[in-house]
Amino acid sequence: MTENLTTGERVAWYRRRRGLSQEVLAGLVGRTTDWLSKAENNRIELDRLSVIASLAKALDVSLGDLLAEPTLLDWSSDSGSRTVPALREALMDYKQLTPLLGSPPNDEPPALKDLRADVKEVLDAYQASRYGFATRCLPFVLADALAASRAHSGRKQEEAHALLALAYQGAAMVLGKVGEPELAWIAADRGLAAAQHSGRSAVTGSLIRSVTHCLLATGRFNSAIQLVNDAAAAMQPELGSADNEHLSVYGTLFLTGAMAAARAEDRATAQTFLREADESAYRLGADANHMWTAFGPTNVAIHCMATARELGDLQIAADLGPRIDTSDLPVERRVRHSLEVARALSAWNRTDEALSILLDAEQAAPEQVRHHYLSRELVIGWIRSTRGRPSQPVADLARRLHIIAGG
Repeated sequence: MTENLTTGERVAWYRRRRGLSQEVLAGLVGRTTDWLSKAENNRIELDRLSVIASLAKALDVSLGDLLAEPTLLDWSSDSGSRTVPALREALMDYKQLTPLLGSPPNDEPPALKDLRADVKEVLDAYQASRYGFATRCLPFVLADALAASRAHSGRKQEEAHALLALAYQGAAMVLGKVGEPELAWIAADRGLAAAQHSGRSAVTGSLIRSVTHCLLATGRFNSAIQLVNDAAAAMQPELGSADNEHLSVYGTLFLTGAMAAARAEDRATAQTFLREADESAYRLGADANHMWTAFGPTNVAIHCMATARELGDLQIAADLGPRIDTSDLPVERRVRHSLEVARALSAWNRTDEALSILLDAEQAAPEQVRHHYLSRELVIGWIRSTRGRPSQPVADLARRLHIIAGG
């Protein structure tokens, strides 16, 4: 219902639904009535998640309610006509809760070689921003991985649990991208349980990262910071002899933690986490993609820019962002950074540059741009601030994002 409003307009919509005056809501979040009035009327931009999260808490709604990320995954040749509902059914199948309730194992469990290939295909699709394809595949991959984890024993069972954990991680990441944080939490939680049965610390750390992302998506920033600290402490004993997978997962945890700290307006912790990540990237030596982390010096630089933006350092973000070369990173990372750069440039009224970056991002990853609140917020803001009709490129982009109806 509120999908095509700005964040400020959604705040006003929910405030009226709650029967609150501007004076009362402003007081609840420690702001002035004048500030809230300007935010609701798009005269100032609500561009920091820490502020949006405080408004969501005061209004007793979810962070996603104020961001209004779309959950309808468009049908495509990649997705077919069974998308998120099919994945929801797979995650909510009671047979997944315990082997006692499931069907007896097949005589021939899925071959681990084939399962490895299937899990890799799903995680590769996520990094290529092919969410429809990943969503279509995941119910079958999860079923096979679950069957394998129950049919095998010994070392093969440990590997099956690791693959099941990574399949759940793929589900959590895709669901998070298409605006389904509660389902993403279920997937991440089950994945973490499977990872612990695998006995592989890198896999466990990777699933903890997914849980942390779920905490970020629901505005639980301080819980995310604590989880990163706890997970890092658990992984530290193996750092001396860490392989590239362990090192990449460890470093990426701190990048996620840095974003949580920035959104909690904890500058000192954000900087500490970035330094820890930078040390891991230095040890790794170069950009890589171990355990689908896209971790390395470039990803650290991306998060330095993103945390600066979250902390309100707009000039730093606008100066640093465009200079980062992301060409060797997976599509998902490149496009996510492009959205941050477009937002930073737009804040300085460099709208033409921001639009050009957003259009390039759409070419690379249309599903990712369609489902991210930043791209939608940018386009809605450009339309609202234009006197008369928006430019043709903006209007065309708005139609593709379903912000305005197609002609």
